[in-house]
Amino acid sequence: MKGDLFSSQHVVQPAVTPGMSVENAKCVKYAVNGEMYARQGAMVAYRGDLVFERKGQGVGGMLKRAVTGEGLPLMAVRGQGEAWFAHEAQNCFIVDVEPGDQFTVNGRNVLCFDASLSYEIKTVKGSGITGGGLFNSVFTGQGRLGLVCEGNPLVIPVSEQAPVYVDTDAVVGWTTHLRTSLHRSQSLGSMLRGGSGEAVQLMFQGEGFVVVRPSELTPQKSQQH
Repeated sequence: MKGDLFSSQHVVQPAVTPGMSVENAKCVKYAVNGEMYARQGAMVAYRGDLVFERKGQGVGGMLKRAVTGEGLPLMAVRGQGEAWFAHEAQNCFIVDVEPGDQFTVNGRNVLCFDASLSYEIKTVKGSGITGGGLFNSVFTGQGRLGLVCEGNPLVIPVSEQAPVYVDTDAVVGWTTHLRTSLHRSQSLGSMLRGGSGEAVQLMFQGEGFVVVRPSELTPQKSQQH
């Protein structure tokens, strides 16, 4: 067969080392040698001797998901082979989590991750009940985390001198040492006149980075996640 479709740009090559790599802008490849975890339904192709099983969250995780409405619908992938993961043709990125690191990420942005990483669903500090259910997944340990994002994310440095304010629907994740709280940027008079649609943001203070997607959730997308 000939043509652009069969060029080296599109034809995948065997993995050189076990683990996660970006296959292209929209897909992550994982060379499995043992076990890894991925978002349920995210596998688009695989080859080799692999088994896919729904991963339970345990009693504590199930209760937390029932209360918060947030969770990671995961599957375990076991065996030896290669698997490709994608989600709604969103852009894919990889984060290396080192010992002592803590990366907080919205569950809707998680694609796959190494079994050596641990995660826990936690309330975003400072968001309170008025945050509309701000619960994210906190990853710790050592390993790689594959993320998806609608468009190319903005990675914004945060410092004590320059806090960053982010729309709550646009936050993808943030690094260890940032403090969070809700910030109201709209006056009562403006709200009574109909407002700007940007009444409340999540404020980040400290030293680190916040990752932001270049769009907000539409009502339809919000229901899907």
